[in-house]
Amino acid sequence: MISSIIGIAFDCPNANELADFYVKLSGWEKEISGDEFAAIRTPQGILLVFQTVENYVPPVWPWKNGEQQQMAHIDFKIDNLQEAEEHAIKCGAKKAEIQYYDTSTVMLDPAGHPFCLSTIQQ
Repeated sequence: MISSIIGIAFDCPNANELADFYVKLSGWEKEISGDEFAAIRTPQGILLVFQTVENYVPPVWPWKNGEQQQMAHIDFKIDNLQEAEEHAIKCGAKKAEIQYYDTSTVMLDPAGHPFCLSTIQQ
């Protein structure tokens, strides 16, 4: 039986660069550093693993038929949406052009993965 999640992996063009982005965004530390794989650990103990993939194609947000679609995204709990957006942009993220909710913002990391900044406790 599965007892817990130890990690979640994200394909990207450069593992170390994307891990560095998430270190800057979250304040968490990089635990694994390498050309092929890099990882940071969340306070809950889950590894966010980034793996370099040759010919990586970033997802399109929002989804479009015939385009590369996201397969997963991270929802980050935050207290102040405006401050979190500004911080993410300073770290290298972009705000998605289309937004659906007032309580969260969809951002795109440097490799094009969507992630959400949310004031809602799941």
